[in-house]
Amino acid sequence: MVLIHSSKAAPLATLGTFTSRCGVGTPLNNVSKCRLRVRSVSTSVLAETKGAPNVTLPPLSALPTSMLLRSLLVAAITSKPYLLKPSLSILSRLSKSGNSLLLSVDRNIILHTILKWTFYKQFCAGENGRETQATVQMFKDLGFRGTLLTYAKETVFDHSTKSQQGLGVTTDQGKGQDGNGKRYCEHIEAWREGTVKTVDLLGEDDYLAMKLTGAGPAATEAFAAGELPPVQMIEALEEICQKCKDKGARILIDAESQHFQKGIARVTIDLMRKYNRDGYALVYNTYQAYLKSTPTTLATHLAAAGEEGFTLGLKLVRGAYMATDDRSLIHDTKQNTDDAYNSIAQGALRQELGEFGATNGRAFPSVNLFLASHNKESVMAAHHLHQQRLAAKLPTVPVGFAQLHGMSDDVSFSLLQLKGPDGSPQVYKCSTWGGMGECLAYLLRRAIENRDAVSRTQDEYRALKGEVGRRLKSLVTFST
Repeated sequence: MVLIHSSKAAPLATLGTFTSRCGVGTPLNNVSKCRLRVRSVSTSVLAETKGAPNVTLPPLSALPTSMLLRSLLVAAITSKPYLLKPSLSILSRLSKSGNSLLLSVDRNIILHTILKWTFYKQFCAGENGRETQATVQMFKDLGFRGTLLTYAKETVFDHSTKSQQGLGVTTDQGKGQDGNGKRYCEHIEAWREGTVKTVDLLGEDDYLAMKLTGAGPAATEAFAAGELPPVQMIEALEEICQKCKDKGARILIDAESQHFQKGIARVTIDLMRKYNRDGYALVYNTYQAYLKSTPTTLATHLAAAGEEGFTLGLKLVRGAYMATDDRSLIHDTKQNTDDAYNSIAQGALRQELGEFGATNGRAFPSVNLFLASHNKESVMAAHHLHQQRLAAKLPTVPVGFAQLHGMSDDVSFSLLQLKGPDGSPQVYKCSTWGGMGECLAYLLRRAIENRDAVSRTQDEYRALKGEVGRRLKSLVTFST
């Protein structure tokens, strides 16, 4: 195999593994049946591997140089308060509906281009199907099991102002009747169409991440009241679940503003009752560890799963709505949130959560676990616990891991470096797609998340800067 940028073929022993359609980590003596994908190999890799068999490169060495440089630029902004604060103000202003041509990210070509090649490409998959599928394939080429893909429309409720803002969703009711006289909402239909298009972009082993508030006012009014959404949306959800089942993809229903969460959880559990059977979760609910109420909510859902015989799809996150949710609902300190996250994650892996699985307690129900986290300690501890229990033949649950597109790549690639013959850990990247205007709320929340995680963002910046320095040093060393 000849490496680009090299004047001669590299010895096989210096490389050990390569990236192919068979995935990252395929031994070179087992590639005869693989369809190869030729790509540029950085000179830094050549320099480090030259004369150094079995070198283990840093996790970020897997990032293509263009992604690395863009990540460094964004991290330089988000890790410095004096740059991040004005950036947040600008993104917040641009995300408001009814902007003039000058401030419209969809109509102002200059503004659109600047955002597209910085924040948008850092965190989002694409504005159309072609761009999105290219991003999904890129993640698989980098060694990820798949992608969590979401359509960008949503509605965010601000507790402090008691107001809600639809991102990519207008505030008018959009109600009427179809040709058969049934109640019809154009917002629900638009959301259904966008979500079905998202399903069409998925491959086997990918996940659809759904934001149910993107269906507009008729849906959010029901969710806010703790009720099921209109029949039109229930029928759309049934269609989407069946399409994902047929494709071998799964569904993660996102947690959203707490104002809507009770109704969202209700419809999600109803879908689990129908589709999550025989130890396999097609549908997952998302639990936010920063909420004080999460252990109680989870216990209620575990009880329902045990009593009714369905598999609980448990996706665990720390939480992303601190800027708009009622602060009193959220743990007082970051440490409390970290402890809550680790307790739930490790408890699920041990099949011991509260009274469930405890001695003289209730039987632990069927659970599939998905851990979405940027905290390296949390995910590494969870992976090692899972592997220990498998090796000791102790009871545990299936588990997957994910980090957001454009964030915590060091965590993602560190997990990938631990991949064993059984394909574990299964690591995914979570991304969103849609027009620039539709994705602005998502981009703003990513920026806020970086503001609220200063130490992690600074660590990411130092790691990225170190990787750029390593490549430059290797390039100089190789050239001499």
